[in-house]
Amino acid sequence: MATSAAHPLVDQLRFTRSEFRRGLRGTPAEDGVRRLEPMNSIGWIVAHMAWHEQRYWLTRAQDIILRPELNEIARTGGPATTPPLRPMLAAWKDVTEAADPWLDGLRAKDLTGPLGGTGPRRTIGSALQRVTYHYWFHTGEILAIRQVLGHRRLPEYVGNIDDEAPYRAG
Repeated sequence: MATSAAHPLVDQLRFTRSEFRRGLRGTPAEDGVRRLEPMNSIGWIVAHMAWHEQRYWLTRAQDIILRPELNEIARTGGPATTPPLRPMLAAWKDVTEAADPWLDGLRAKDLTGPLGGTGPRRTIGSALQRVTYHYWFHTGEILAIRQVLGHRRLPEYVGNIDDEAPYRAG
């Protein structure tokens, strides 16, 4: 069983990130830029999740914009783009790695406090849930796109949550 000093919601976010990556595994570069309208491209989805994590955990929480291009490529409500998958995975990795120390420092009392910065008012805990659920939404979308494109041997269900991110009280 995995144990972590991070808050249980942070552990769930990390598990969700790993499932997101599992859903992307084996995606050819040429399929990462394909857009099956009205859906977005897989490259955009990866950039969008990097943008969302950057917006909450780096920009709003710490006043950091690590990858400014994400604000142009994949913000909510922005124009449709089809960025290449590999560079967007690199941006996602940069953002999530930069966010992790802040996330690791969160304690139960912090989660009821407000997420700083400009934007919709919500608590840090609600923001953690929102990002986690946002990942699940887009993981399903990625797998649907991949199915339509004829990819085989895709993940069919949630991975090993019992060992990797079991329930534990916060």
